[in-house]
Amino acid sequence: MRQRTYNDPLHREIGLEQNAPCEAMVMELIDTAPFQRLRRIRQLGPAFLTFHGAESSRFTHSLGVFHLARRAFKRMVEQAPELEPHRPVLYAAALLHDLGHGPLSHTGEEMFGVRHESWSARIIRDHTEIRECLENERANTADSVADLLEHGISPHPVIQRLVSSQLDCDRLDYLLRDSYSTGTRYGQLDLDRILGALTLAPDGDIAIHPKGLMAVEHYLVVRNLMYRSVYNHRLNVVCNWLLERLVQLVRDLGPKQVWADEVMAQWLWNTDQINLDLFLANDDVRTGYHLQRWKEGGPSAVAELSARFLDRNLLKATAVDHLSRENQLKSLAIATRLAESQGHEPRNSCGLRHQQIRGYHPYRGGLRLWDGANLQALEQASPLVESLTQPAATSWLIHPGDISAELRQTMALEWTTRSNWSAEE
Repeated sequence: MRQRTYNDPLHREIGLEQNAPCEAMVMELIDTAPFQRLRRIRQLGPAFLTFHGAESSRFTHSLGVFHLARRAFKRMVEQAPELEPHRPVLYAAALLHDLGHGPLSHTGEEMFGVRHESWSARIIRDHTEIRECLENERANTADSVADLLEHGISPHPVIQRLVSSQLDCDRLDYLLRDSYSTGTRYGQLDLDRILGALTLAPDGDIAIHPKGLMAVEHYLVVRNLMYRSVYNHRLNVVCNWLLERLVQLVRDLGPKQVWADEVMAQWLWNTDQINLDLFLANDDVRTGYHLQRWKEGGPSAVAELSARFLDRNLLKATAVDHLSRENQLKSLAIATRLAESQGHEPRNSCGLRHQQIRGYHPYRGGLRLWDGANLQALEQASPLVESLTQPAATSWLIHPGDISAELRQTMALEWTTRSNWSAEE
């Protein structure tokens, strides 16, 4: 096949040409089994229980990141033709950056204790089909891509910035795509203006031309809003806590009490011994099947938690970030007592969850403005960006819904001055 087109809901046509530099390599990588596996991993994990349209896959997102990286590279190579030899590493890193995600994406990392950056690098280094695609393009490409994704080691700073930075192609695509799929409508980024403002600073690193300042400010505000409204949504917090508790419970009970097939048994009880084949064999389909089996025939506590997730009979989350840590623990003790009085197992129905909304990091790949004469840190030029540098913390008390009213009353008696006490129903 000399030509291929992917019709993307965001970027429209993503075309690949066999004769275009490195695009034949991209076509071969897409056709490999590890990349096709990404079709079976949801981009937003369990967020589909909150936002019913959040069914997009890591496969779709990865194609979008490649597409944006190709557009950005075209802009940069026009300014610095010496970047051309790095095209294979950029294309491959953009396409394969999420290759190591486990089931339910970031939620799976917390559930099973795996790190997707490390697994992406391992698959690229050790999977025969992936490595051959990369090495056939140019020798040492596989190791260069793996080092970039796992350790941030890059043959050129521009390549590293486009793959992982405060303004990279990964973030640009997932903010657009996640906003689109969840229907939140925040992520209407001006991609053309952002990509058109990319320029080279005197030190050879990426900078932003001042003409793109407002578009970049908008991008950073959108990122903040998406973390607050989608990624750290209270029901996502509940789902993550529930699934982590479920996996821990299954691990505690052991293989004699909980059924699991050969693949899942390794993920549950021998995580440090998972080989490449066993890792790639797990995805949303296999994990979902186990939840169904556990709901139907697992030990009672395992069955209850599985049913809560599958049937969307979720626990509630009450905001307690206005309380001190000491009083948050007191609120957990109150919820535990009330849950137990209603026949709930407290360990499987009550908990505290602390989240942090990521701010803009000026010292971690911070952005700079370059107008051809002056180089300036972005936060120094923009009070709006400066205001986004401080992360915001949230704390949630997780509890059964049937104790909500009594919990509010008890909390009101315990802390009569807490007029802003509120429960999320």
